Amino acid sequence: MHAHTTPSTPLASTPLASNISSKKRRFTSRKYSSSQTALIYPDSSNAVPLTSTKPFILLLALLSLALTIQFAIVFSWHHRRHDVHVLGEKKEGGFVPPLPLDENVGDLIYVPQNQKNDKSNNDNDGELSHLMPHIPPMPPILNVQSIANPTKLIDDTMSGQNPTVAGVALILSNFLTELHKSNQRLATQQQQQQDAGAKADKITQLRDEVHEAFVTLAKRHLQPFEEKYTYQKKSIFPIRDDDSIFISLASFRDYLLGDTLKGAFDQAKYPEKLYVGAIVQNCYGLHPYEGEEGVQCRTGAQVVGKDKFGRDTTKVSDAPPDRNGIEEFCTSPQHKRFCDNGQVRVLYLHEVESLGPAMARYYASKLWGGETYFVQTDSHLEFYQDWDELYTNEIKATKAYPKSVLSSYPPGFQEENGGVLQGKPGPGARLCTCEFSASDVEAKIIRINTGVSYHGAEERPTQIPFIAAGFFFASAEFLVDVPFDPYMPWCFMGEEIMLSMRAWTNGWSIYAPRKNWIAHQYRPGRMGLPKFWGSVGRLFGRPGPGFSNQLQLKLIKRVKYLVGYKDCCTRERLEQEGSELVLHEVDHYGFGHVRTREEYLEWANIDVDNKRCNRIAWCNEGSLE
Repeated sequence: MHAHTTPSTPLASTPLASNISSKKRRFTSRKYSSSQTALIYPDSSNAVPLTSTKPFILLLALLSLALTIQFAIVFSWHHRRHDVHVLGEKKEGGFVPPLPLDENVGDLIYVPQNQKNDKSNNDNDGELSHLMPHIPPMPPILNVQSIANPTKLIDDTMSGQNPTVAGVALILSNFLTELHKSNQRLATQQQQQQDAGAKADKITQLRDEVHEAFVTLAKRHLQPFEEKYTYQKKSIFPIRDDDSIFISLASFRDYLLGDTLKGAFDQAKYPEKLYVGAIVQNCYGLHPYEGEEGVQCRTGAQVVGKDKFGRDTTKVSDAPPDRNGIEEFCTSPQHKRFCDNGQVRVLYLHEVESLGPAMARYYASKLWGGETYFVQTDSHLEFYQDWDELYTNEIKATKAYPKSVLSSYPPGFQEENGGVLQGKPGPGARLCTCEFSASDVEAKIIRINTGVSYHGAEERPTQIPFIAAGFFFASAEFLVDVPFDPYMPWCFMGEEIMLSMRAWTNGWSIYAPRKNWIAHQYRPGRMGLPKFWGSVGRLFGRPGPGFSNQLQLKLIKRVKYLVGYKDCCTRERLEQEGSELVLHEVDHYGFGHVRTREEYLEWANIDVDNKRCNRIAWCNEGSLE
């Protein structure tokens, strides 16, 4: 990892002491002929050329030896400098990571680990060994498994002595590998029961078995990591003060992933400060690699016609393996360097292991490597020119900075433009409204929405009560105060109200950006794109969204318990109905102590008991800075 400086940006955490340009040295050997250099002794009548004397020959030999030694020293220094930049260097106390070779790189100064400030935040003088080794961006699934010395990296991470991003990725990969085996085993049992003519498990019984298997694996693989870092309210890596940006990017079978990455980097003012943690949940087809049977990929529910009542008729068909947007980006000559530099960290999942957006965002948050800002987005976006600087300046303009969160529902786009947002940015819309969903699947969970947009003359951003999961921008300390919950699988709804309440009660203020510098492709069902709930249903022999919906209806009670749904989801009621596993470790992912839940509900004008969202005047009027 490396840092670049600008007139307004402090020097990043790096082993470089200066940015003095390297001087190129050129050595030119000169040949002298005897006719050009024959000197005559003035008092000699025999005119003996000086070049034929023994002293001169000896002098010439010594000069040649000196030049050879000097050349060897210079060559060795340049060669060693190149190795340090490309391969890194071990020194007492730690490891100097590789840095880019360019004309602005000066002399290297190594800062030993024992000279670092022990504080986990704002440590600009330490080295960046936690970013090594890089996570290979390809091939799918096997990329993390190909990392050398996995046991040591995991042990070093879990001990807290030398945690690395690669070590965290390996912990996640081990969990996903075991989850893959567990799901396949449960799915096979269901199929065997059907083949034998036995009655298949009731949907609620299968639901509970799948959930219990998940919790068992999470307790074994994820919870020890959470106890080591999350429960201690400590950042696993030092947070750099160089305006670097980490994008948490969850992608489910998304054909626009490659364009989203290209747009993010191409349109950034400082692409060298941009890092991505991508969770790629794809269908890889039959026999994608040795030892894996794979699955036949399928489309989403595609509209194929109309019935006699004029309603859409749909069909799910076989499909080829999904496009890999990471491969598209990393093999592009224009973008390959970002992958080579370790700026794209990728964790792949089989689509059947997709547990919904909340869980994918948990994984993505764990690929953060100490960057200054944390940004969460979807994988089908377009970016305006210099979007990174614009959002960075916007969050610094908020009155509560640095404990500020920018969030919005970006405007939509239909015509795809390679990740590039053209035209003039429109005014930002404030997230000022909500409703209790009437959908049976969503079971009266709180859904948020937009209110009044900015008028254009506002001097600074104004506060809103809600965070949109599809886009928010915050200082990385957010991850310490509001860690993502690893016990919310299969939840498509509920994550936004939880993010909002947890952030606000931990002392964070939420703001709407005054302009839209990104755009989002909104995807109605008629587009026929695959959904994660379809994959979950097919895996367990229950095509359609029904089985996934049963899982969500159970897990969403975790959200309702925290929000305060007394009619269904108190701890006592959940224990009486045998759903206490839903609340596993819930207190570690609940509300803060700066403000209370009751204060938030009053501030946002939400009546949970009567399932009513009331008008939030201060939000629509933009009166709270």
